[in-house]
Amino acid sequence: MDHDRLFKQLLTTFFADFVDLFLPEVSLYMERDSIKFLDKEVFTDLTAGERHEVDLVVQVRFQGADAFFLIHVENQSTRQPTFGRRMFRYFARLHEKFDLPVYPVALLSYDAPLSPEPEQYEVSFPDRRVLSFSYRAIQLNRLNWRDFVRRPNPVAAALMTKMQIAPEDRPRVTLECLRMIVTLRLDPARSALIREFMGAYLALTAEENAVYNREAEALEPSEKRQIVEVLDQWTLLGMHRKAIQVALRLLEHRFGPLSAKLRSAVEQLSDESLDELAPAVMDFATLADAEAWIAQRR
Repeated sequence: MDHDRLFKQLLTTFFADFVDLFLPEVSLYMERDSIKFLDKEVFTDLTAGERHEVDLVVQVRFQGADAFFLIHVENQSTRQPTFGRRMFRYFARLHEKFDLPVYPVALLSYDAPLSPEPEQYEVSFPDRRVLSFSYRAIQLNRLNWRDFVRRPNPVAAALMTKMQIAPEDRPRVTLECLRMIVTLRLDPARSALIREFMGAYLALTAEENAVYNREAEALEPSEKRQIVEVLDQWTLLGMHRKAIQVALRLLEHRFGPLSAKLRSAVEQLSDESLDELAPAVMDFATLADAEAWIAQRR
């Protein structure tokens, strides 16, 4: 499981919702229509000879002003004693490169330890504090899922899976995530992103599934029907993605590595075209033949 990819995809898809949920003060002065994701930032630590990639840097505008600031979000899936120092280094380099104020946020998604993480990095001497740098730490394992279950927010639905959940509550959290998705009326692709979180961090055992089924049966018929529709959408989307993977593997087996442009074109094909592509691959003499065939059916 690529945890970093999953979290980054969630934040880029629902960034404004993330700010609303965890940084409500920032949402008051952030211009929502100005959100711009900056290119990947890679910093080299010359002393250690290491390269570090910043997770997410977003440029936004202050409301009612022609001035911008950056929001840097760093997802940390394991505890690191020197994490505060790394956050400061990222802050300093981003501030120097873009010459903009930087709002630093740490999204701590590990399961243990449960002890609170610091939100500052300091450099001090017996006679003087030289540096006091603070950042916002969102430590999921110290948040209770019950505090978020009635908040109609897609980020809440996804990240509840990483919050404090008693073992006996796992089936209930699964059901509540589904109810929230129904309420939010997300399109299939966006709701499937939340499904990935549920599959990665809240996969139920057979016994838990039995409890979930009993609780789902107790729902109102209309709500139960909507949840079933969401589950059916996920099944169809999963089949579509599997068909794309099969088509890409066949093309790669026949012609070698594919360009990003061709891969994107294959991903845009309909289910019917994907079904036709599999047997057609053997009839293509060159990769250009495959590209022409795909272009005609996009």
